[in-house]
Amino acid sequence: QVQLVESGGGLVQAGGSLRLSCAASGSILSINIMAWYRQAPGKQRELVAAITTSGNTNYVDSVKGRFTISRDNAKNTLYLQMNSLKPEDTAVYYCKADITRSYYGTRGYWGQGTQVTVSS
Repeated sequence: QVQLVESGGGLVQAGGSLRLSCAASGSILSINIMAWYRQAPGKQRELVAAITTSGNTNYVDSVKGRFTISRDNAKNTLYLQMNSLKPEDTAVYYCKADITRSYYGTRGYWGQGTQVTVSS
């Protein structure tokens, strides 16, 4: 089995910062692309940021310059540093990882989500 467990969400005032973490555990051979998604009430889930094993990153335009995605490959952990938060960043944030396992090949796994609320 594989588990992705997110932490670090919460309530913060506009302009504040939060750091999300996502730890992957279980029978993992390797982790390829890792990413953060978010879903606001009444909206579709959107990709916020992604990072490859070698550290190449990609961001949605609305968070460029404010959010930083990073990973610790030795710990199978993904991070999202969120600065200058805005009320429109309010959403449930999910991590996703493309994980290779013995016998099961490679597929995407999702965390349970962590709520981020930014007050104005």
